[in-house]
Amino acid sequence: MTPFPDRMLGITVMPEYLQTEGAEAVLDNLQHRAGATAIATSPYVLAQAPDGQGGREPPIDGGAGAVRLLDRPLWGRRELWVRTAPAFVPDTSLYRGLRYQPAEPDALTLAEGPRLTAAITAAKRRGLAVHLQVQAAIPPGYRVQFGGPLPEDRPRLPDGSEVPGRVDLNASLASDAVLDYQRALLRDLARAYPMVDAIRLDWPEYPPYAFRALFFDFSPPACDLARRLGFDLDSMRRDAQATLDDVASGAAAHALVAAMAGGATQAALRLFAARPGLLELARFKAAVTTRFLAALAETLHEASAGRIALIPQAFPPPFSFASGFDFAAVAPHVSAMGIKFYTMHWPMILHEWAGALGGAQDPRLLSALATALDLTDGPIDPARFRYPEPEEPHPVGLAAQSRKIAAARAAAGTTPVIAYSHGYGPPEDVAARFQTAWDASGGRVFVNRYGYLSNDKLDAIGQIGRTGGTSC
Repeated sequence: MTPFPDRMLGITVMPEYLQTEGAEAVLDNLQHRAGATAIATSPYVLAQAPDGQGGREPPIDGGAGAVRLLDRPLWGRRELWVRTAPAFVPDTSLYRGLRYQPAEPDALTLAEGPRLTAAITAAKRRGLAVHLQVQAAIPPGYRVQFGGPLPEDRPRLPDGSEVPGRVDLNASLASDAVLDYQRALLRDLARAYPMVDAIRLDWPEYPPYAFRALFFDFSPPACDLARRLGFDLDSMRRDAQATLDDVASGAAAHALVAAMAGGATQAALRLFAARPGLLELARFKAAVTTRFLAALAETLHEASAGRIALIPQAFPPPFSFASGFDFAAVAPHVSAMGIKFYTMHWPMILHEWAGALGGAQDPRLLSALATALDLTDGPIDPARFRYPEPEEPHPVGLAAQSRKIAAARAAAGTTPVIAYSHGYGPPEDVAARFQTAWDASGGRVFVNRYGYLSNDKLDAIGQIGRTGGTSC
């Protein structure tokens, strides 16, 4: 596998800033202020759209993220609506006969696409590593808000229904049609951008934003694969449905609050002893994800002659247990793994789960969930534990973030783990979260993303990266 540097300070820069601010100005900012050694971007280009059309920038995050505003305006605006096009012309021969096809290049591709290639070339000329981020299971995969699977490839609950209104649009990772498309996409990207150092796969898992999504995946492709791999599909379906029935009746919320009195570990052990099909389901999701990533790692290695690394980026523990991302199982197949600390999402997830359990305003239930997920360093304030406004610190624990990184690194063994911090929030909070990620990861951090990084934030990140000390 591709060797990985001992230290890395990366910034994710979406193509729209390379288009609007200019590659050289952005790269100057990242290197001189933040001391960046790497950047990540994506293979699309972007244009403004009429309000209400296309997708909102910043992303709406299931409605909760409507409070978000950009620190660095685009076309003079801190929130706007956008449309995208591929930044490259796909090689359609790679996708011949597949269910999913790449997005059609258009006039925006031809006009703006060369800017991305030029920016990548400029970054490499400066000695920066370059990562290219795509979606793992949202064809065509260039940007999270644009795309999605056909009905036959969507993940399903044990009764065959879907979970409407999900934040993510991920397909079932058991779908061979989705896997075939992703393999073709990796070959295409290795052809179009042979100079990049890594391709990052976002959400190579079953994202746990919605509580009911914990009980994926009983789609036809997943059921077929479970039988082929020898998993007990009947017990998985029976115990997952029984738990969902308890949720609907209100029994699950009371049981969780009572069980957590003995601690999260004891609560989990009692749950899996009573309903072993849930543990079988967790094992199955991990097997699906590992199979998916092993195939993609092999494809990219062949397509790039081993030059381009594959880096999956996933939820931190214990979310990763529910999402199916097994750090220990994935580690042998990849050069590095990313662990995402997009901490404005954590209160949103907590309230969604509590609401699904029938107790969105119940402080006991919120506290039990926060403890089970290890989100804070002490008792939570339910009034404050919500999606933060732009100038509000994220209501999560710094020590909790360190524990999550330590757990992932322990499971990953010798495979490097990159902490993905987030630039959304006030400068002091962004710096504190970056410091935590930098220390706990051993100096391997990517910050998402440039649009939220004012010059003050870039300066604070740079000071920590250069000195290791607290900047604020």
